[in-house]
Amino acid sequence: MTAPVTDPRLAGPKVVALGGGHGLAASLSALRRVSGRLTAVVTVADDGGSSGRLRQELGVLPPGDLRMALAALCGDDDWGRTWARVLQHRFSSSGELHNHAAGNLLIVALWELLGGHVEGLDWVGRLLGAQGRVLPMSSTPLDIRAQVAELGVGLGNAREITTVVGQNAVATVAGTVVAVELVPSDPPACPEAVDAIAEADWVVLGPGSWFSSVIPHLLVPELRCALVETSARRMVTLNLSAEGGETEGFTPEMHLEVLGAYAPDMRLDAVIADRGSVPDEAMLRRVAADFGAEVSVTDVAIGDGTPRHDPERLAHAYADTFGRGRIPPWR
Repeated sequence: MTAPVTDPRLAGPKVVALGGGHGLAASLSALRRVSGRLTAVVTVADDGGSSGRLRQELGVLPPGDLRMALAALCGDDDWGRTWARVLQHRFSSSGELHNHAAGNLLIVALWELLGGHVEGLDWVGRLLGAQGRVLPMSSTPLDIRAQVAELGVGLGNAREITTVVGQNAVATVAGTVVAVELVPSDPPACPEAVDAIAEADWVVLGPGSWFSSVIPHLLVPELRCALVETSARRMVTLNLSAEGGETEGFTPEMHLEVLGAYAPDMRLDAVIADRGSVPDEAMLRRVAADFGAEVSVTDVAIGDGTPRHDPERLAHAYADTFGRGRIPPWR
């Protein structure tokens, strides 16, 4: 089976976006407006909520981040909006179905019927009319293990380091994450994801939970190698704010430095940052230049005071960076 068909009126660059959760959904909601050849590569370490329950009971990949990526790729017409709502719908009951997401159950059902992660996700994408393809970063369910400095202790002056295991625990930790690793430490990459990175024109990292959604891609050896060796240009979309615990006290440039620590041989070409989230633009530009990247500081936040990216604004920032200049009005 082939990947879901995207709208032939919108070719654009081949783009691969890596991440997970709400951050990846934000970038995909924007990227589908400027690229008709879009692939999402999604973390598979979620261990909480509906995903965690399905993972524990059935031994499957956690479907939640994959579901969110598919929902973000749904179009803005009635068909797309309706299916996005179906995927994200959560049951409310006093029984076993309580808080399960309908999309999670659909994805797992197709995996069981078809026997393949990629094939199942492609079928869901076809059903939705998804404007892009969604792939897991690995065919193996993963765990994240983090070293965490106690709350309020700087990275260079940590008095006590504890170990936290699990994506949900890392994302909500009451402390500052100083290092992460995957369990198992050498998981196989999804071959289709490796191929997509090799064939891409652009690769986009972020936004998202830095240690639990973005960095894990660099911890899969084949993915890290693909990201280093690809001829694609590499872009980082920075978060709008530091996340309590996981990146408490991080400046925008510190996010880049963490990427460099886990993939020191990976060059960057572009960085997109929100104007209101950069306290020291000159410093950010200096650090980005060390990676070979140019910085675009522009308005990409939704504008209501909450730390959320606006899909249209972010799409325009991507279009400018890709060199397209504008978004087709029919989008």
